Amino acid sequence: MNAQPSLTNDLASQLQGAPLQQIAQQLGIDPSQANAAVGAALPLLMGALGRNASQPQGAEALFGALQKDHSGLDIGSVLGSVLGGGGQGQQILGHVLGNREPRAQQALGQATGLGGDKANMLLRWLAPIVMAYLAKRMFENRQGAATAGSGDASPQVLGQILGQEQQQIGQQAGGLGGGVLGAVLDKDGDGDVDLSDLMKVGQSVLGGLPRS
Repeated sequence: MNAQPSLTNDLASQLQGAPLQQIAQQLGIDPSQANAAVGAALPLLMGALGRNASQPQGAEALFGALQKDHSGLDIGSVLGSVLGGGGQGQQILGHVLGNREPRAQQALGQATGLGGDKANMLLRWLAPIVMAYLAKRMFENRQGAATAGSGDASPQVLGQILGQEQQQIGQQAGGLGGGVLGAVLDKDGDGDVDLSDLMKVGQSVLGGLPRS
């Protein structure tokens, strides 16, 4: 039972292949750079959601948004929509990252070599995908604590699942310290951004992907 991949690893594995090729093409970079960038961006978003859902009102707001706007969506079609300029990526980023958004964007751009603009595009595209994925996990998949059927899907369960995920991401980064994950996930993140934290987690995500 413990062999289940983390949410971040599971979603990263679902984006391998054609989705990743599409992302690389739109950003004008090669697939291996896109792969590394996605591997770094996903933990950033998941961790920030975990931080928000650690407060009861945050968990309730996120649960409501998943139920109302993101349930029943297929990851492939969400990707198609965001790459075509649709989706609510910027609004979601605003909610998820708040005033940490510029710091996260700058750090991701530096760590991956994308630069700020492309890092922002990538985060904007991935945010609705992460939300659709979480909605699927909460309301459709019989996996983990959240099983199909609203009886088991609740803000509390969502908070627990994301809390565990955030903890795992922090461990993969070797503690949150003053690094970029700390800056985004901790209280006010005034410390220097340690880009190696972000890439360490990205490599850990990519290293955990199943080999086909």
